[in-house]
Amino acid sequence: MERYFQADGEDVFILFSKTHWMTIFILVGVIILIFLCRRFLRRTPFNSIARIGLAATLIISEISLHAWLWRLGEWTIQYSLPFHLSSISILLSVALLLTKSYSLFEFTYFAGVGSALQAMITPDISAYTFPHFRYVHFFISHGGIVVANIFMVLVEKYRPTAKSIWKAFMYLNLYTFFVFLLNFFIEGNYMYISEKPVNPSILDYLGPWPLYLIPLEVIALLTFLLLYFPFRIINRFEKSKGADK
Repeated sequence: MERYFQADGEDVFILFSKTHWMTIFILVGVIILIFLCRRFLRRTPFNSIARIGLAATLIISEISLHAWLWRLGEWTIQYSLPFHLSSISILLSVALLLTKSYSLFEFTYFAGVGSALQAMITPDISAYTFPHFRYVHFFISHGGIVVANIFMVLVEKYRPTAKSIWKAFMYLNLYTFFVFLLNFFIEGNYMYISEKPVNPSILDYLGPWPLYLIPLEVIALLTFLLLYFPFRIINRFEKSKGADK
């Protein structure tokens, strides 16, 4: 059991390996299950149980990461505070599930889901694979962000608008500016906006610091537009359907 919690995993993560694909398929399966059970999940008390259960899963995953880092003696103020976009998205998704705040949804759907999907496609966990704790935690936490927001779409019938894209983009940039100042004062590298991560990532193809921040802005906006596209199609379909009546 101890080997599943050690600092270095015994096997390295292999991108798009059978393990990686199976993990992604499990996430897709959970989303399909929510879709099939969406009417049932709207009922009392099952709606509250599902939302609280999802929120508890996200909180436990975040606490467990800090406990693991602390146990290994690797928790530091420069790198371990919950200021990475994934960490703040976890906390905001918890608040979303508990409060049903549409304003939070506008941010977490675009910034949270967008960053979580990219993280799961190209995970920054090269030293860990299943069943190591870090691998399990990584996909539960990032997958939980996606599941929480899709739950709000499928069960609570939340829909982002075109205006939501720009609101999320503005809030993301304001938060990035705050994190940049934080990095400067504590010599950290939250959100990797002060330097590139050590492990290989998409940032390696975007130029040196700080030039890679510009294409990151473009990638973020394109990701937001892609996430909005299904709702754009649905809205146009409903309008045309309404016009035919």
